[in-house]
Amino acid sequence: MTALVILPLTGLPEVVADDDLATLLLGAARANGSDLVDGDVLVVSSKIVSKALGLWADGRDRSVAIAAQTVRTVAERRSGDRLTSVVEAVAGPVMAAAGVDASNTGDREDVLLLPADPDAEAFRLREALLAATGLTRLGVVLSDTAGRPWRSGQTDFALGASGVAVLDDLRGGVDADGRPLSVTARAVADELAAAADLVKGKADAVPAAVVRGTPWATADAGPGARTLVRTGAGDWFALGQAESVRSALGVPPGGQVAQDVGIPSVAPEPVTDRVARAVAVALRECETAGVDVGGAHEGGGGTQTIELRVSAATPYELGVVTSRLQVALWGEGVDVVVPPEATGDSVVLTARDRPSARG
Repeated sequence: MTALVILPLTGLPEVVADDDLATLLLGAARANGSDLVDGDVLVVSSKIVSKALGLWADGRDRSVAIAAQTVRTVAERRSGDRLTSVVEAVAGPVMAAAGVDASNTGDREDVLLLPADPDAEAFRLREALLAATGLTRLGVVLSDTAGRPWRSGQTDFALGASGVAVLDDLRGGVDADGRPLSVTARAVADELAAAADLVKGKADAVPAAVVRGTPWATADAGPGARTLVRTGAGDWFALGQAESVRSALGVPPGGQVAQDVGIPSVAPEPVTDRVARAVAVALRECETAGVDVGGAHEGGGGTQTIELRVSAATPYELGVVTSRLQVALWGEGVDVVVPPEATGDSVVLTARDRPSARG
């Protein structure tokens, strides 16, 4: 590879249902002096594919559309009266709000949904482009935008792909120094999507770009972008930290049970709020147990402490509830001191706010 060229396709009209995207894209390429050639990768915003497919939903209650597009909830947080969910979408990836989007929707108040099978839509678009141009080696990537764990900001990624080598698996080879490569596999399709977004932008009405000069376009359809989604044992991040703890205690995310015990906020919360949530989680399925929560007071090092008196009908249930409470508090960023021994039907715990959990 000697040079990489990224060409924005400007001048595309607002796409509406049943538009012929292949014709529109080829017309824009011609008008921009960028007729497609063999080896090109055409990166197209999934939003215009959704518009052409008429994938609209009522925007007055976005949560209904999100629920319909959700396979499972990974994490959820409150922000005032609004609930934001990170979910596994029907379209495949894990992303906020299942990709249901209200931006760049023209003059409509509705929201756009992602295609249910983005790889199939990329395949159909590529087939139409190949038929119209006579080319033999052409890649199509449907791009969308998402955040990433541990990194601020969003970037574009490959939601769907056809005619693209989506993964450059270097395992079994060697690096520039001759050392064996055992884990390196480049997500090429995602890199192509992110590169194209440098000229497409988010507010410039440029929904497509041609990436020219790469070796990644293929003559066959290829495996598609869904193969990049980690699943099963390869998914180390199937739930958020708080959701993992709560799920282990019988409170999975994304349902009424989670709503009943309370959902963590995106903003820092007082230790009293987090303790109250932990108590609600701990007491589920423990009908004869109770927890009396004392007031918060300053402890050493500026931390706040709260005394919790746990009571139950039997020593066994007391042990169960105390253990559940200790785990639930840890998940809320609250450490707890449990006395080495307990007699009778109650025990007093000391909950201490963990500084790192205050935001």
